[in-house]
Amino acid sequence: MADLLSRVSEVVGVIGVAIILWGVLIAIVATIRVEWKSLQKRRSTREKILLRQQFGSLLLLGLEFLIAADVIRTVVQPTLEEVAVLGGIVAIRTVISYFLHREMAEDWGALAQEEMQHK
Repeated sequence: MADLLSRVSEVVGVIGVAIILWGVLIAIVATIRVEWKSLQKRRSTREKILLRQQFGSLLLLGLEFLIAADVIRTVVQPTLEEVAVLGGIVAIRTVISYFLHREMAEDWGALAQEEMQHK
């Protein structure tokens, strides 16, 4: 049973990393496209905000998978040291997730204001 949970933890962790890498790849391609538009003097503020939203969402999703992998790993090896490490990792990732979420909400507010000004 412990071997199965250990493998599940590894798979969940790999999925989390894959989601983050996918987000980075999409963000790189989209950033090049948005900056190209910007160089051509086309308005790109909305696209930049949407790009940040998409990347932030994928980053948060990947972090959630990594936290789940850590929780599963700790269930398999519940030493005091593992629990302490898990607590630290979850705390750091939670703070990162909180600030990413807050920044994304501010971006949505800025986007809504911009769209109201152009109507």
